[in-house]
Amino acid sequence: MAKKEFYVTSEQSRLLAVGIHAPYNKTSHIESYYEEFLNLLRTNGLTPNATHFMKLRDIDKSYFVTQGKLHELQKVCEEHNIEEIVFSEPLTPQQERNLEDLLHCRVFDRTRLILEIFEKHAHSAEGKAQVAIAMLKHQKTRLAGKGVHLSQQAGKIGNKGPGETQKEKQARLIESTMHRTKRQLEQLQKVRATQRKTRISSGISHICLIGYTNAGKSSVMNALTKSDVLAEDKLFATLDTTTRALFIHSTKIGVLSDTVGFIQNLPHNLIEAFKSTLAELQYADLLLHVIDASDPNWELHVKVVHDILQELDVTSPMVYVFNKIDKLSNVDEFALTTERYQPHLFISTVLTDGMQPLIDHLHQWHNQQKATPTEDMPSS
Repeated sequence: MAKKEFYVTSEQSRLLAVGIHAPYNKTSHIESYYEEFLNLLRTNGLTPNATHFMKLRDIDKSYFVTQGKLHELQKVCEEHNIEEIVFSEPLTPQQERNLEDLLHCRVFDRTRLILEIFEKHAHSAEGKAQVAIAMLKHQKTRLAGKGVHLSQQAGKIGNKGPGETQKEKQARLIESTMHRTKRQLEQLQKVRATQRKTRISSGISHICLIGYTNAGKSSVMNALTKSDVLAEDKLFATLDTTTRALFIHSTKIGVLSDTVGFIQNLPHNLIEAFKSTLAELQYADLLLHVIDASDPNWELHVKVVHDILQELDVTSPMVYVFNKIDKLSNVDEFALTTERYQPHLFISTVLTDGMQPLIDHLHQWHNQQKATPTEDMPSS
């Protein structure tokens, strides 16, 4: 199957971005959520010809959006000669097909959009394999009901039965590709497990940066390790885990890893595929949860991270690191809203001495680690 068929849009297609405030979305700043959706499109190199935002009181099982909203979309598509639509929410395969039939446009959802971004930004062999598996699983769910050319072939007199359909061929190809990719990933995971055992047995402390996408994790890593990890104002600018030696006051206190960022409605296939990489968080001695203090939805972002960590059974010690305080008009006022998140720090990677609270905390933490006898870590 040609890889280009998976991409959301071609250069010639006229694209409509549909942002939806769904009933399950509890954000108090929906404009920020819509902007995040548009940022996802920009990160994927897409510029919509038109945008349309709506609030839903209910979700229609057949179309996701209700009948009145469908009429709105039909008008927008006609006015702007739309050929492709990207929705801000995950859709079922049946909802996608129904919308395509009604609107006469190709339809893509949030899951497809994020999968494409992950594919473009994965560079390591392990990252590419993980994304490929998630992508193949998604493609497989979209095979059913794709038109006459994929329908069951009719058997004829004298034949043993119907031949293999195009749909069956595609399903078989996806299965074989997925099986081969899983084998490759298993080998890479064995290497990762060996490296983990070596690190644990050596007694080297492992600190992991976690957080919502674009919270500034890579900038924090660069500031702490004097490295040059890619740090862009983009969603999912870095996917592959990067690890660097961490020195505080000229003393090596361990290694620091920058992990993939999280986001609302992160496709479950991606979480499943990245579990081997994210499993490293279970073995971390300390988690630095980096939070964009300037984002009005920061508390919702914290919840998203908490929920994913819970799904991964990660219970490592954690420090809340509120980043980008240089963008706040009143830090003292903001501090009152963070009391429930303990322990926490306020930092900035751009202010002079803006990283000092984190540096001091890590220095103190390292001294406590040296003074406290450590228990044997799991060997697997």
